[in-house]
Amino acid sequence: MLQEDDRKAHQIALDHIEASLLNGVYQVGAKLPPERDLARELGVSRGAVREAIRILQAQGILESRPGPGRGTRIIAGHTEALGRLFRLHLALSPTSASDLTDTRVALERSTVALASRHWDDEALNRLGTLVDRMDRETTLDQFNALDTDFHVEIALTAHNPFIGDLTSAIRQAVRAPIRDASLAVDGWQTLRTTLCQQHRAIFNAIESRNGDEAATLMEAHIRTAYRALKLGI
Repeated sequence: MLQEDDRKAHQIALDHIEASLLNGVYQVGAKLPPERDLARELGVSRGAVREAIRILQAQGILESRPGPGRGTRIIAGHTEALGRLFRLHLALSPTSASDLTDTRVALERSTVALASRHWDDEALNRLGTLVDRMDRETTLDQFNALDTDFHVEIALTAHNPFIGDLTSAIRQAVRAPIRDASLAVDGWQTLRTTLCQQHRAIFNAIESRNGDEAATLMEAHIRTAYRALKLGI
């Protein structure tokens, strides 16, 4: 367990690295100075620097690779870290499912409208393939995985990294609750058919570059699914 002085020391190192990120001193792909150099510069122990690095690794901001010339680098892995944060929030807060529903609606209305404007042939083909696969898939786990991929792919197609990261993280966070709720639904195959029809309609609106229609359809889709699954509505 960290002693009080150790906590203060690792916070000094953490604050320094975060400030350097915010000030643009460190950018994605940049390598941090060696631990011993950072420790000497900040007047703390290497253990304090190492603890700060572990915290930022858990947040998906840093990646350390052993070996000569590799070291610790800034990465853009924050979507996974956000997903973990939202999963913890769901587990700890009894009202978070409802909050995340409204947040999902707001975000995915935005992402699907943006995707309708920004798709290219490659992105549209990926979305179309996912819709086709969902039409054919009748097993719950595989369908749930494809459903998650569909919403994440729309977020990626939106070409707005911040909104896309939030949307992807929330959808990943609710993947397990959606699966568990689906297991409890009577007539899940009937619900699956409805969801497939809605996915197809959303895809068609994206393909037509009709962002307003796509946004309306996306909100109806999320609320229909959550009512049927008794999640956050």
